[in-house]
Amino acid sequence: MREINVELVEQAVRDMCIKANKVLPADLEERICRCAECESGELPRSIMETLKANMQAARELDIPVCQDTGMAVVFAEIGQDVHFVGGSFEAAVNKGVARGYTEGYLRCSVVADPLRRVNTGNNTPAVIHTRIVDGSGVKLTVAPKGFGSENMSSVKMFTPSATREDIIDYVVDCARRAGSNPCPPMVLGVGIGGTFEQCALLAKTALCRSVSEPNCDEFYADMEKEILEKVNSLDIGPQGFGGKTTALSIAIEARPTHIAGLPVAVNVGCHVTRHITVEL
Repeated sequence: MREINVELVEQAVRDMCIKANKVLPADLEERICRCAECESGELPRSIMETLKANMQAARELDIPVCQDTGMAVVFAEIGQDVHFVGGSFEAAVNKGVARGYTEGYLRCSVVADPLRRVNTGNNTPAVIHTRIVDGSGVKLTVAPKGFGSENMSSVKMFTPSATREDIIDYVVDCARRAGSNPCPPMVLGVGIGGTFEQCALLAKTALCRSVSEPNCDEFYADMEKEILEKVNSLDIGPQGFGGKTTALSIAIEARPTHIAGLPVAVNVGCHVTRHITVEL
């Protein structure tokens, strides 16, 4: 049995909240730079160059890459041979988020009640997804999620008669309806299967996959390519002003489902699709 003091969790989450908001994943940044070179039109190319300059400015000035520093989503894979000491794991995560957002001078965007709308003042509580896995390690992923893109997300309960093409059309239509709202170019996470809630979680998880890493199943990898091509043919373009780059990446995650169902979820991410992972 391995003991881990929750203070280590708190400090790790605090640091990840700050870093994730200031520096994008390297492969996402590289994809943005590469797509900038693909734009032939003067306006879309100029916008992509501005996005590049913004990322560089955030790094040099040590400030967030986007003013919407998101709601903190935390994925935790906890080894079954781990025992936390010194307090509550969940409380430590929320303390880490609170410290990260207040000490890092990040915008606090969480309200304590969805209808009464009073800001909590420290961006807590976080959304925490915990899995118990083999071993004695702890893997934490912090994914701050802005809501310009989150608001464009969707879940649809297809029947089993739905075809591969029906699902592709649905995802492309989600991007079409989103338009300029999620600050394109977008990253689209797609969850297929499971139940109503699991397909949404799969879509969120998909956004944390490296944009340079296709699905390990060739069937779904081919779907990702086809959807990306069709979304980029919509001519929504960078920030909605037209162009070749409406989406940077499509990531699909699929799981077993019931014989009577075929849930599909699309979680829309903006070009600032942030996530960072550490292992304790």
